[in-house]
Amino acid sequence: MDAIDRKILQLLERDARMPLKQLAKAVYLSSPAVSARIRNLEQQGILTGYRAVVDIQRIGYPIQAFINLEMEPRQKAEFYPWAGGEENILECNCVTGQYSMLLRVAFCSTMDLDQFIGKLQRFGRTQTQIVFSTPIALRAPGIVPPEEVLKGSKE
Repeated sequence: MDAIDRKILQLLERDARMPLKQLAKAVYLSSPAVSARIRNLEQQGILTGYRAVVDIQRIGYPIQAFINLEMEPRQKAEFYPWAGGEENILECNCVTGQYSMLLRVAFCSTMDLDQFIGKLQRFGRTQTQIVFSTPIALRAPGIVPPEEVLKGSKE
């Protein structure tokens, strides 16, 4: 992956619907060349998909929260399928530390969140933080070469 690929990724992250012609102009290549690079990034598993970003508050889910869940490793076989079927779970991460799972959830009301936590507690102890605001939304890290990231951490 070179600097041009990184620039293409950066542009697609900002706008996945950017026309190929506009991408090509931004990286000073032909449209077929950019198309081939995108296809290559997809085949390498670097570019894994395209999606619409939905403002969940505007569609009726104003309550967002992060829930830490402390559970036994043996429960994962039951927990993962259950969590996969819960539409209010936006993200589920297996993490280190006292809690083994970190869930990001969205609900219509605090009452709905409370009911969900009650169901979730069958797997273990929980700790919940309700989100007040999101000054920086989900994004990829700066798309720079790894050697530059390492160089910057040494300074």
